[in-house]
Amino acid sequence: MEEEKRQTLPQPAENNSAKAEPAIRKRRIGDRSDGYKLRSLQPMSKVSPFIMPARSGASVYFHESIEITEAENYIRKKRNQGLKGFGFMHLLLAAYVRVVSERPQINRFISGQRIFSHDRDIIVNLTIKREMTLEAEETIVKMHFTPTDTADEIYYKLQKLIDENREVNPDSNFDNTAKIFNYIPRLLLKNAIWFLKLLDYFGLLPKSLVEVSPFHGSMFITSMGSLGIPPVFHHLYDFGNIPVFLSFGAKYKKTELKADGSPVQRKYIDYKIVCDERICDGFYLASAFKLFKTYFRNPHVLDEAPESVLHDVD
Repeated sequence: MEEEKRQTLPQPAENNSAKAEPAIRKRRIGDRSDGYKLRSLQPMSKVSPFIMPARSGASVYFHESIEITEAENYIRKKRNQGLKGFGFMHLLLAAYVRVVSERPQINRFISGQRIFSHDRDIIVNLTIKREMTLEAEETIVKMHFTPTDTADEIYYKLQKLIDENREVNPDSNFDNTAKIFNYIPRLLLKNAIWFLKLLDYFGLLPKSLVEVSPFHGSMFITSMGSLGIPPVFHHLYDFGNIPVFLSFGAKYKKTELKADGSPVQRKYIDYKIVCDERICDGFYLASAFKLFKTYFRNPHVLDEAPESVLHDVD
């Protein structure tokens, strides 16, 4: 039945533009399974993780409201093209992925007080409810994107994972791992978590655990809009290495004055970002935020792969 259900999904349109695939880096001593150690950073960048050792203490908070006329038109067009359920989550992810292609430093993370880059692997974690009820269980899905992904490709990757994790009583890798830890007595569990943190500090955490961990990745995104409430500033986790948490809220209307003084009603959504300031400097981070908003306001460019993709420093 699952195979039949997948086959009914419309397939992504053929993209005629040549994708600018970035070269794959060779791993060296000091790299991790989920990232590459950056060796040519400025001295202050190398020192900052020691001055601010905890991610929670190095967080910066950003809030933005954005008018969504073009976004709604784009979403409507995508749904008319057969992308059922295409919404703001897909659009925000596509905009973020495109920003990484031009501002690769926001795909960095800090582990063991060293700075690493995920490079071309953009790892996004998302919490989903199996059903939209108070009693329904939650699970976490982890998505891997590349800087060359278009909005359509992001849609199909996300929908495939959501469909797989909303089946009747499926146990995801995350759920199975959580159950194992749940059976450990609390004193032993405390020591087990300490040991996992130690392994993670030295980059020795098994890749299989990193892959199921909701605390490792490029970004965590959550929708408050589906709950009908405004976004929250969600804290970053000191365990793991996620440097960005993005939360967005429900649509709302605002009455504004046009240039001639007449009132006009427009729709907006708010989103809030909590970011680890140690991954890049403030000017670079601000330019990434501006670029993110630009793509959200002009979403049609996300239908084509970027002409080029920038690498982070070595």
